[in-house]
Amino acid sequence: MGIIRALTAAAAAAAAVAPAMGAAPAHAASSYVALGDSYSSGTGTRSYISDGTSCQRSVYAYPSLIAASKNLTLNFRACSGATVADVTNTQLGALGASTTHVSISVGGNDAGFADVLTECAQPAWMSDCNGAIDDAQYVINNVLPARLATLYSSIRSKAPNARVTVVGYPRIFNGEDCNAATWFSPTEESRLNATADLLNSRTATQAANKGFSFANPTSAFLGHAVCDDAEWLNGLSSPISESYHPNKSGHSSGYAHAVSPSLVGTSFTTSSATLAKAKAGAESLATQQHSYAAQDASIIPKVFTAPDLGSARANAAARAAGVDLRSRASIDAGDRVWSQRQAEEWTGRH
Repeated sequence: MGIIRALTAAAAAAAAVAPAMGAAPAHAASSYVALGDSYSSGTGTRSYISDGTSCQRSVYAYPSLIAASKNLTLNFRACSGATVADVTNTQLGALGASTTHVSISVGGNDAGFADVLTECAQPAWMSDCNGAIDDAQYVINNVLPARLATLYSSIRSKAPNARVTVVGYPRIFNGEDCNAATWFSPTEESRLNATADLLNSRTATQAANKGFSFANPTSAFLGHAVCDDAEWLNGLSSPISESYHPNKSGHSSGYAHAVSPSLVGTSFTTSSATLAKAKAGAESLATQQHSYAAQDASIIPKVFTAPDLGSARANAAARAAGVDLRSRASIDAGDRVWSQRQAEEWTGRH
């Protein structure tokens, strides 16, 4: 009788974790929902599934690669531009009692990071980079923690049996700016990196409060920032939406390695077989996510904007700073003077 009861209980448990959302049947241990923003969707990899959205989901993104490597059935809800509110309103419906693995990166858009990068990329004589960073850090310190706490509680409520990994953000810069059309100073890059660290710290605290794991990609990306010899993060790119996001190597060699141990308990190994399997799933992923297209349409991509020295703002700022916009030497000289002045002002306030 003990054996019969055990077999009956096992059968009931298996039935209870049957996949939801109309996905193909899968074993309980393979139901993986990837939530979040562009750093999870795969923006920056330059190859996206045709799912009828602007989410820029890529089979080269770490959720797809980990799912292929670990035989997980993936519901790929992460979407470029997503904020905490967007995740709450459009992505949590994919979760259920049968969900066994969840990853999520979110918070950068709440802090307005694309707008901050847009401001800081301009020559210092026409920008207020320190002010933009200060505003972002205020949100990270005083607004975002409560939003994340509420979101993480909702995730646990909707996916009570899931192993949840919260994923952080890498440092983008290495202290130099090798892109001819941007003007990030070393001090600005240092502050931007520190802001990424701050975001990770606040996010990790909220994750720990809910018993979730936190995957910090910072160390994985060291030596692979924008302008490093082996970039895993795009600098200023064409199309512009690819800018300042992990490229294919950033996902396969950076994020996948950082996330896999906490998400599934084993390390990730990059292989041609894994890549082939991930690519082979593109059509089924596109079909699956196309059913959510109406929900995803409410998410607005947050895109970096390159400096426009032909704008009315640039002309006015140049006149005020004594910069000759016809001369690159004058533009750069003015940037150095104003960058130094702003760095000294910030240091004086701290």
